[in-house]
Amino acid sequence: MRGPSEIYTMFVAIALAGSFLASTRAKADEPSALSVAEEVTVKASANPPQAASRVSRAEMDERQVRSTPEALRYEPGVFIQQSAHGQASAYVRGRTGQQTVLLFDGIRLNNASWRQGPNQYLFTVDPRTIQAIEVLRGGASTRFGSDALGGVVALTPLEVLDRSEFDRALHPRAFVRFGSADDEFASRVQTDARLGESTGMLVGFSARRTGLLRAGRGTVDGLASGTPALIPALLEDGRTQLGTGFGELTADARVAHRIGDDQRLVAAAYVHRLFDVPRTDQCPAPYAARDECLRIDEQFRTLAYVTHELRASVLGERARTTISYQRQHERRTLDRPGSFIANTARDTVDTLGLLFEATTYAATVGRGSRARVTYGADAYVDTLASRAWIGFTDIGVVREQTRGQYIDGSRYLQGGAYALGELVLGTLTATAGARIGIASAQTPADAASSTRAVDTTWVPIAAHVSARWSPTEALMLIGTVDRSFRAPNLDDLTARQQSGPGFLFENAELRAEVAYGGEVGARYDDGHTLVEAWAFASRTYDGITRALRDIADCPPNTPGCLASWSRYQLVNTPGAARLDGAEVSFRLRLTESLLVRGNASVAYGEGPNPQPPPSMPSESYVTTVPLSRVPPFNGTLEARAALPFHAYVGAGVRWALAQDRLAPTDYSDARIPNGGTPGFFLLDLRSGVRVPNVGALFAAIENVGDLAYRHHGSAILGPGRSLILGADFGW
Repeated sequence: MRGPSEIYTMFVAIALAGSFLASTRAKADEPSALSVAEEVTVKASANPPQAASRVSRAEMDERQVRSTPEALRYEPGVFIQQSAHGQASAYVRGRTGQQTVLLFDGIRLNNASWRQGPNQYLFTVDPRTIQAIEVLRGGASTRFGSDALGGVVALTPLEVLDRSEFDRALHPRAFVRFGSADDEFASRVQTDARLGESTGMLVGFSARRTGLLRAGRGTVDGLASGTPALIPALLEDGRTQLGTGFGELTADARVAHRIGDDQRLVAAAYVHRLFDVPRTDQCPAPYAARDECLRIDEQFRTLAYVTHELRASVLGERARTTISYQRQHERRTLDRPGSFIANTARDTVDTLGLLFEATTYAATVGRGSRARVTYGADAYVDTLASRAWIGFTDIGVVREQTRGQYIDGSRYLQGGAYALGELVLGTLTATAGARIGIASAQTPADAASSTRAVDTTWVPIAAHVSARWSPTEALMLIGTVDRSFRAPNLDDLTARQQSGPGFLFENAELRAEVAYGGEVGARYDDGHTLVEAWAFASRTYDGITRALRDIADCPPNTPGCLASWSRYQLVNTPGAARLDGAEVSFRLRLTESLLVRGNASVAYGEGPNPQPPPSMPSESYVTTVPLSRVPPFNGTLEARAALPFHAYVGAGVRWALAQDRLAPTDYSDARIPNGGTPGFFLLDLRSGVRVPNVGALFAAIENVGDLAYRHHGSAILGPGRSLILGADFGW
């Protein structure tokens, strides 16, 4: 059997061969994506019902993004955190992980094993397979179900060419990329193929290998102590970060078949494989030996689905049904050579999904008024397998633990049914709807680890009301009121794991979180100038957060809890947690060839203290504390100028102020410097050109000033000055 390195070499060879083939067959008169980047964005974001933004394929190419999460770092209200070089999580309006929903072609990527705080799963989508990313900011459980407290990140995959776009049997294309900060080399080869008058196929393969990541010059000192955080560990040069570097392989296939003019059948499969991804904050952990490392040996995701699309039927103007299967597999090893111990764990979640959505025909309701309804239902069933072993490397003995991170054989069901009605009354559009949801968790007991069985069902309700008024053709005023929810998942109810702040163990008595939110916004768009401003407020009841525990509270037979510096348990907080903020963004076309755009976002989070008051009244105690890892005031600014001969140049600025509002758990989180995270101000430069008969060339210099920086809550320091070169050959 071939190992990851051999497979990687084979994939690179295929990609380079495909590059040559594509470059020799490309047509001179085919359009370049460089010329349509901005127009795609404006059309998609013309009239969303609430705060939203969209990233196009062309924008991702020009920015030369390393990962799918990184593609969002220029979007308003979004902040990217990284616990490892091969992981990243998007904060949407101060929430991430379990409290945001990730969709791929409408299918939920969220499953019952997703943990509190940042997680790595958006990183398991190859950005080269994505046509566009839409970010919906604010509560959205009515349409998208549990977890959508902060918003939704919806990924639209590359689509098979329509039959009208085919002028030959094959349309090959290839991509290569090099990044100097981590010696990254990435490649992809893909082709569209016409299989008949009504059938097309898209097939692609990608490979990537990265080395150790080099940070900028200087240090990122804590705001209170003036000393750097304990992680990441650095080599002697003071810049190269241990616990970085990884390998990646992906493959995808998509077949689309038209049945007449009103039906389409799509079958697709996406395979993503990440190998040897160190968890940077545990490689090594603070105060651990330098050779200790928690490494994710295998971070695998497989998605396969069939979608039927129908237009003009008794179901409505359009209807879509999807049946999906997804597997998330993770195998990780904590090596402790000095103690002659290796702890290995393996978790696999298999998910069966069913999704239906339809929109009725617009019906006339009186003079100048019309109405329509979008309705649907969804259900996802997770089956979880979890095991763990301890190996004694000096004597070659391996023993299985009584339980894994989760309880083997656990099941979780989540879904619901909803309807959203839209009424247009002249210049006023009103939307209202509700969802009846269901979530059910069943886990067996494990007497050896004193883990109790769970058999609990929640039936939460979501609702949404919004109104849009256009007093002029260019101006739109928007207001929304929303109730969203998140039911506890298997990670909340059963998991025992080492997290950033410390060891975290389960609570089988958790209640569902419910968030009431509202926003008001204004959008002005006259075709040359686009300006948006939003203010939002949210109150979460029964919010699930970490509470400090003593060593005596550790579950039996859990050595990781006993050995940890800090211990936590998830609890529902009393009262309401608040998360308020504002966002502004603009896009100005100053001339036919010069575009400027930017945004700024701020969020303020505060909630009830999860710790009970002390028994001694003389001891200090505060009733409210900051919410954990809320991003600081941050923003971006970009400029792009089109040049002759299909070329462009551009620049981008990314900035964030310091964040010193810390939750109690943040003080023990080694990813956060003592007293808080300093701010940063970074400059990126970009350029590119379309070469007739060949393709497109891209170049970028990130962090021109070579400054040391980190995003709040991240385990890694951002890349230092980095040269990025990319080439896209073919049609």
